Amino acid sequence: MASGIFAILDDIAALMDDVAVASKIATKKTAGILGDDLAVNAEKATGFLASRELPVLWAITKGSLLNKLIIVPIALLLNVFFPIAIKYILILGGFYLAFEGVEKIIEYLFHRKHPTEETKVETVVAENSVAAEKAKVKSAITTDFILSVEIVIIALGTVLGKSLSLQIITVSVVAFLATVGVYGIVALIVRMDDAGYKLIKTSREIGPIASLGRFLVRALPFVIKLLAVVGTFALILVSGGIFAHYIDFLHHALPALPGMVKELLFGLGGGIIVVILFTIGKKLFKRKK
Repeated sequence: MASGIFAILDDIAALMDDVAVASKIATKKTAGILGDDLAVNAEKATGFLASRELPVLWAITKGSLLNKLIIVPIALLLNVFFPIAIKYILILGGFYLAFEGVEKIIEYLFHRKHPTEETKVETVVAENSVAAEKAKVKSAITTDFILSVEIVIIALGTVLGKSLSLQIITVSVVAFLATVGVYGIVALIVRMDDAGYKLIKTSREIGPIASLGRFLVRALPFVIKLLAVVGTFALILVSGGIFAHYIDFLHHALPALPGMVKELLFGLGGGIIVVILFTIGKKLFKRKK
């Protein structure tokens, strides 16, 4: 009886060792997408009243965890019974990300609001803050879903051919770490100014600690603007990477160009196509009405 228990414990220990190794490899392979995920979600989690930043971030985090709970079992089942479907799901998700990134660029270049219009918009948003907040949270969770699919699929790809138990545990660990890590860092970013104010207050506004606090307060607007830019291009690069890896024609196209340039071009191209189709569809829908 005792020997049987020790044998089970040995098996569990061996499985945990395998999970640790596989998770480390999977995390390294998903590092790029996790960086993009951080940039995109940090940009989406900002722009709220200070009192609403953490509640909004918590709502997005819960949505992200729910996304992982949905994606992980579906990905494992599809890998067993219908593996080709994963490829097409990724491509469709890539078009969504490309659309969102290109739409932001078009909005910035051609539909920027004048100061008077911005004032009006701010008033409307203030009056409808609950609706605006819900809309932004929904958008963040939708984008997180697409990025989560990519993270889970990459993690699953590192343990293909391994036992089912190892696949399940490894993918689950990576998915959990992705959510906790990304949104933990996002929480630190959006509360930079509060941390700065506390440092200034506790140091009585003098000395190096106060200087650090003032730096954090002043740096936050620039960090948010930078994240907005990085997040937009992250969407395009992630989508372009999906197209380059999973569309055979594009995978072998433009071999002389660096990988990142190719992915940027593919992402921009895919986004422009979807924006055009979306605009045409919207106009046709209005005419029918």
